Amino acid sequence: MQPLTNRVKVLEPKPLNLMERLYLPNILKGMMITFRHIFQKKATIQYPEQKRPFSSVFRGLHVLNRDEEGRERCTACGLCAVACPAEAITMEAAERKKGEEHLYREEKYAARYEINMLRCIFCGLCEEACPKDAIYLSETFAPANFTRKSFIYGKPDLLIPDPKEAPDDFARAKGQIEERKENTRKNLTA
Repeated sequence: MQPLTNRVKVLEPKPLNLMERLYLPNILKGMMITFRHIFQKKATIQYPEQKRPFSSVFRGLHVLNRDEEGRERCTACGLCAVACPAEAITMEAAERKKGEEHLYREEKYAARYEINMLRCIFCGLCEEACPKDAIYLSETFAPANFTRKSFIYGKPDLLIPDPKEAPDDFARAKGQIEERKENTRKNLTA
């Protein structure tokens, strides 16, 4: 077969000299690089004992919020489900009955609220779409599980602790939410 152009240059492999055949300089160069990395700061952390600091814009597990009286804020408007690009949120609405005023803020509430964490892409659009500030993405990441069913979080898994029954847990969770909202506002204005 003839070459397409006349600019073809045939190269002959150059024979190796004695030092190149021994590979000793290359081995020493590699050992020096390895030795240099021994004394550098390690990139890994010892996880259970040390926690990695999260970014202020980190989006973790979802939390359904309550008001100060312990009532659920979610009114089952469905805006979070519509805004979700992965279609990970499903909900069923129900009307509040007499005697349930202490449980729900509005006349309509989410009887069933589920998030499929295997489909969720943690984009935060559900948080932005909610007019009642009922859903937040916390700074907790999704734990590992062995079954698909355990990744579908229901309403009991997502609700923030009741301030009347567990005031310390509610204050801790609420503080993290408020701190996160403030950090997000600061980042948006900066």
